[in-house]
Parts: sequence; C-alpha cells; structure tokens
Amino acid sequence: MNSITQVAGSTHDFQLVRHLETAGSQFAIGRAMAEEARERLGWAPQPADPTVNRARMTWFERNWPQHLARLDGVADAFGVDPDDDSLTLDGLSGLPMACSALWVPPSAAPDGHGRIGRNYDFFTITMSELMGAPPREGELPIAARPYVITTRPDEGLASVVITMSGLDGCMDGVNEAGLSVALLIADATTAAPPEDTSPQVGVDSVQLPRFLLDTCENVAQAKQALLGAKQYDHGMPLHYIVADADGNAFVWESERIFEVGDAPLCVTNHLLHSHPDPMALPEDTDDTLESYGRLRSLYERSKGATMSGDDIRQALEAVSPTPDKAWRTTWSTVFDTHDRTLSTRFYLGDEAGYSGELLFSAAR
Repeated sequence: MNSITQVAGSTHDFQLVRHLETAGSQFAIGRAMAEEARERLGWAPQPADPTVNRARMTWFERNWPQHLARLDGVADAFGVDPDDDSLTLDGLSGLPMACSALWVPPSAAPDGHGRIGRNYDFFTITMSELMGAPPREGELPIAARPYVITTRPDEGLASVVITMSGLDGCMDGVNEAGLSVALLIADATTAAPPEDTSPQVGVDSVQLPRFLLDTCENVAQAKQALLGAKQYDHGMPLHYIVADADGNAFVWESERIFEVGDAPLCVTNHLLHSHPDPMALPEDTDDTLESYGRLRSLYERSKGATMSGDDIRQALEAVSPTPDKAWRTTWSTVFDTHDRTLSTRFYLGDEAGYSGELLFSAAR
C-alpha cells in the first residue's frame, strides 16, 4: 500500500508538505521512495567510487539490512543492477541549522507520557544562496518541500519521520516501539556547508536517525548501535537527542553519550559536554545563533516543572527565531513516546503563519 497526500501548505506558501505512506516489504518501500524522489525531486542514482561503494554495501548488510533491502527497491525503480558498485543508490541529505529540543520525562508530565519537543530552524534561502551564489531560475528554498514519511514494513519496525528533502534519511521521527530521535547542529560557531558530500562507509548525519528507528526499540539498544556504528558527518558535526517509551533519554555527540537521568534534557546548538551546567552558560555572540540563550530559556521553563504537550509547545514558541532573523522554525514537533506519535506544524510564511497541528502515528 502506497499513498501520497498533500497535508500542509501550497505552491503559494513557503512550504508545501506531502505525506508519503508506504507498506510492504523493505524492497517495496525502497521502490516507492525512489519513485517519489524521481518524480518530485528529480533524483537519480549517482556515480560512485566502486571500492568505497562495495564497502558501504557490505557495512549495510552487516549492520543495517533494512536499508540495504530498500536500496534493492531503488535499483529496481531505476532499472539498474543493485550490485553495480559504480552507482550510489542513496545519499540524499539536508542540512540542519539553529534547532532547539527539550525532553520531558514521564515523571515530569501530568499524564505520565514522555515527550520530546523540537524546533527545526533553518534558512529560508536556496542552496545556491547558501553556497554564496545567486539562485538558479525556478530554484526553491532548501526547506520548501519537506515530507512526512510513514513506513510500515512487513518485517521490522514501523516509523513516522520528517525530512527536509531526502527521502532515505530524516531529521526526526518516532517508531512503533516509542523510540524517538531528533538531530541538531552540534556547534553553531563552526557550522558550514560541507564541501565534499561523497558517500562513505557507515551512516551519514541524516541517515543516522533512520538507522536508529529501523534497528532499535529503546535507549539501551540505541546506545549500543551508536557505539558500534561507523559514522561520518562531512565536516559538519551534529548531535542527536534520543528517548524511549520507558522514560530514558540521552544526547549523542562527538561519539559520546550525555545524559541527565530522570530529568528534563535541553539541547540547542553547542556541545553539552563542553557546557554541562545550564546555569553556567556563557553569553551568546553573533556566531552562536542564540544557542546558550535558547537552552537557558528551555531549562528555566522545565526545571522542577510539570509540563504537558501544550507547555512544551509554549516553551518551543518562546525560543523560535524572531522575524528579523534570516532563518525560521520551518517545523515544530512534539513527539509522544508513549503514544508513538508526532504532532507537528509547518511554516507557511510570515504572513500565513503556521499550518494547523497535524498528528501522525507510528503505531500499527
């Protein structure tokens, strides 16, 4: 079963958001994603270093077989040999900007539901402009066509994710076991578009959340998967907040685990290992994108408080970029690890504001 529906915005708004639902074998899911990527994004398999690509496929076979099976479906959609090492069948990606996230454990929620709230903040410009060139004719802003993707494989974990552009990775999501993951820039002061985006062995920054959602049911499994995985970031380090239905959470950054136990956990765009005390953060500069101030605000709102989903939403609104900034909160989401849902709204433009709240479930 495959379906594609428009769920928010239009061609007249900043964002037009589609929801891709696909079920069946991983092969069929991969084929459906490839067909959508070809039709909507103009994507096609790209040339690859055969030696590196063969090593990549071997790594997927051992560590992420769900992804490898989907790549066979991509090959089928394009009529190419899945064993042709001269072509890469994945690798679409996007770049996060100045994001904020807050984990509220079940003990701090009035209904006992653990939740992650996150703002996905990004520039409202094109990729050409981001790279310092004028936009090409008809070129859309990078974040103008996000997708919500629901996958329900015959074998494996169902999930619902949000992605800015590429369909084989994601920026955040939740699976049917209640595991939730969101990515953020790890250090705003050094963030820059990567110069070399050639695929390497392992999982890239945008594939990593989907890798966890495909292979892990809880935080303990996610820690083991991350500690054992080969990862690469093209020189733009990210960190990831991960939480599960049992009320556990941690942040993965610089191949290290940061956790605070049964307490709220705030993440913005600086390394938590470098500044573990949210009450002793330095002042922001022009280069930090208000990372310290945003985390301080989230911490002060959540410290010792009981927070519902609405309270989390209000906290996220308080740290959204103001209209004078060059970026916007392009979507804002609350993940409920108990219900296995994400509730999100998308940025349609300064005049149109945001879409209504949209609820999606990973539960079967």
